[in-house]
Amino acid sequence: MRKRSHRARLALAVAAATVLGVAGCDAQGSPAARATGARAAKAPVWNRSPASIAAVGDSITRGFDACTVLSDCPEVSWATGSDAQVESLAVRLLGAAGAATHSWNYAMTGARMADLSQQMADAASRDPELVTVMVGANDACRSSTRAMTPVAGFRADFEEALRTLRATAPKTQVYVASVPNLKRLWEQGRGNPLGKEVWKLGICPSMLGDADDLGEAAEHRRDQVEDRVVAYNKVLKEVCATDRRCRFDGNAVYDYRFDTDQLSHWDWFHPSRDGQARLASIAYRTVTAAGPVA
Repeated sequence: MRKRSHRARLALAVAAATVLGVAGCDAQGSPAARATGARAAKAPVWNRSPASIAAVGDSITRGFDACTVLSDCPEVSWATGSDAQVESLAVRLLGAAGAATHSWNYAMTGARMADLSQQMADAASRDPELVTVMVGANDACRSSTRAMTPVAGFRADFEEALRTLRATAPKTQVYVASVPNLKRLWEQGRGNPLGKEVWKLGICPSMLGDADDLGEAAEHRRDQVEDRVVAYNKVLKEVCATDRRCRFDGNAVYDYRFDTDQLSHWDWFHPSRDGQARLASIAYRTVTAAGPVA
C-alpha cells in the first residue's frame, strides 16, 4: 500500500509539473511571451505627428503651372507649400511657422524615378522625420509608349532610392503617393480647346498626343500608358511594404475622381491650387491614420 501510495503521489507531482510547465509557456514571463514582447518592441511605431518634412519627386510637388505658365510655384506645393488655400501637408502637421523652418522641397520638374536616389540623398542630409514621395508620371509621359520606363527599371530605381535614404536616415518615415491616373487627365482636359493646344507643345505625348483621335491605335496607346501607370503603382506598393517605416497611399491619388477644377488652367495637366489642396488632404489622411492604408 505504501508503495502504491508513493507511486500515486509521484504521478500527481509529475502531472502538476507538466501542467505548470505548459501554463508557463503562455504566461507573461515565459520564454515564448518574452520573445513575442521583444518582437513587438522592435517593431517601429509610426509617428503620426512628425516634426520635420522633406519632399522629393517631380513637377507636381514643385507646384508647376499652378500660379503662372510654365513655372514652378513651390509655395502651393501639396507637400511643403505655405499657401493658405492649399494648406499643405507640412502646414497641417507643423503649423505655418513650423512648416517655414522645418520643411524642405527637393523635388524637380521633369524628374523620373531614376532621379529619386539623388533627391533622397539631399533630403536625408536634413535628417527629416518624414519624406514624401510623388514620382512616376514622367516615367509614363514619354515621347512614345516604347520610351516609357520599363517596370523592372522603375522597381530597381525605387529600391535604390530607399536604400540611399536608409544609408543615412534609417528612422525617417516615408509617405509614398500613387501615380495619378493619366488617362483621366486626358478625359477631363480634352474638352478644352486651349488645353489641347497647350498639349501640342509636348506635354505627356504618350497619353495626350492627338487628343481628339478616338481610333483604335490611339485608344490602344492610351491603354498602354494606363496599364504602365497601374504597374508602377503596384511597384510602389510592393517596395514600400518591404520597409517598415514606409506608407503607401493605397492608390488614393490614382483613384481620386478629379475634374477640371483640380487642373491647372495653364496646361490642363498639372494640379491647380485646388488640386494641390486635394493631394495635401490625401497625404494628411494617410500620414495621420492609425494604421497603414490597405
